[in-house]
Amino acid sequence: MGVVVASEQPRSGAGPEGALHRPDRRPASWEDRFSTIYRLLPYVLAAAAVLLAMVSGFGAARMLWIGGAALVTVAWVCWFETLHPQWERERPALATFSLLVRLALTALLVVLNPWWGLFAWLGFVDFFRANLLGGRITTGIGVAVTAALLAGTQVGGFQNVSGALVGAYLVMLLLNLVLAGTMGASFTYVAVRNEQRRVALVELAEANRKLSETLRENAGLHAQLLTQAREAGVRDERARLAREIHDTIAQGLTGIITQLQAAQRVPDSTGYVQTALGLARDSLGEARRSVQALRPPQLEDATLPVALRRTIEAWAEREAPRATLVTTGTARPLHPEIEATLLRIAQEALANVARHARAARVGVTLSYMEDVISLDVRDDGVGFDPAAATPADGCRPDPAARGGAGPGDGGSPVDDAVVAGRRDGGFGLIGMRQRVARVAGELTIESEPGSGTAVSATVPAVPAGAAA
Repeated sequence: MGVVVASEQPRSGAGPEGALHRPDRRPASWEDRFSTIYRLLPYVLAAAAVLLAMVSGFGAARMLWIGGAALVTVAWVCWFETLHPQWERERPALATFSLLVRLALTALLVVLNPWWGLFAWLGFVDFFRANLLGGRITTGIGVAVTAALLAGTQVGGFQNVSGALVGAYLVMLLLNLVLAGTMGASFTYVAVRNEQRRVALVELAEANRKLSETLRENAGLHAQLLTQAREAGVRDERARLAREIHDTIAQGLTGIITQLQAAQRVPDSTGYVQTALGLARDSLGEARRSVQALRPPQLEDATLPVALRRTIEAWAEREAPRATLVTTGTARPLHPEIEATLLRIAQEALANVARHARAARVGVTLSYMEDVISLDVRDDGVGFDPAAATPADGCRPDPAARGGAGPGDGGSPVDDAVVAGRRDGGFGLIGMRQRVARVAGELTIESEPGSGTAVSATVPAVPAGAAA
């Protein structure tokens, strides 16, 4: 696999830098350099052998034979190996024929001129690296003949292979065969490494392709996740504002309406109007804090137990039922979101008591334990049946929908409270559950018609300064 870099071709008349700029040229490897040198080597060695023959004092007739055979051999190498190198890979039969003919010409030249052994050893390289018909058999024959030719030249020529030099010839033949075997092993090793590299490059190209596809898929998935995260953030912010509005502003407006209705029924309404004004100011502050996602004002300058006590006292003064707060365990600073959650749960539970329970007494218990904090709000009001609540919205059931009387129609106090809870939209219970779930807590509601209600919230005791 290669990387194609597109660039502008140099114009004619460009300087040296333009002449050297070749965008399609890759750096030459050692194999490329060896191939270039090896293609020139036969001509160099053939010329050296001819020159050595000329200074060796051979006769004119023998030199004529040597010169003629050398020209035929050089022409053969030029045609088959220099001008058509692709035949070596693409046409095995023609490559085999070419090498065998060249080997025969080399044998003739070695017999005529022992110096031609300089050229003969090229047979080792060619028979090992060429794509030949017959495979190892053809390669073995070519290597053995080449080793025999080299051994003859190493003892001074085949005319000297007689008597005592026969043993020397056999020794040289054995050494040449060992040399050929070593060279063959080296060529095999290089071929295996080249094949491994080729396979690795193919696998790398495939891995790069898959990586590119994965990156494109990840880019699409990342964009999708960003969109989903934005949508989830919008939903969470809407839910937060809805809870804040219900737990603060809606309760304040309800209190204002109650105070103004009471003011209409008495001659001196100054106290009710002042209370309504105070509730309006508090609701305005809560609205601003809800938009800015700030802590409840009760917790700005007080601990959670103190903020709860103040909240309960203000609620009891406004709503009349007797309310008490009991704190157990060692009070300690908690994460702001944990404290805000517990305070909002207490406010919503007290608001539900005021709207629906018709209770005479309310008890609030804040328990500091080792790993969790629990808040319990109990009243002795009319209660309701939790099993009959609608799971989807957490609302109390509407008895009128089942044929019961509505408020003001002669129904029981329990039914009136239940219908009022239905008109409230049930968001109070949903909001409490969402708040507790947001901090990995648990909310339980225990109630029974005529026996009051108990709301219990348990949240992790995350210390102040820790990540929620």
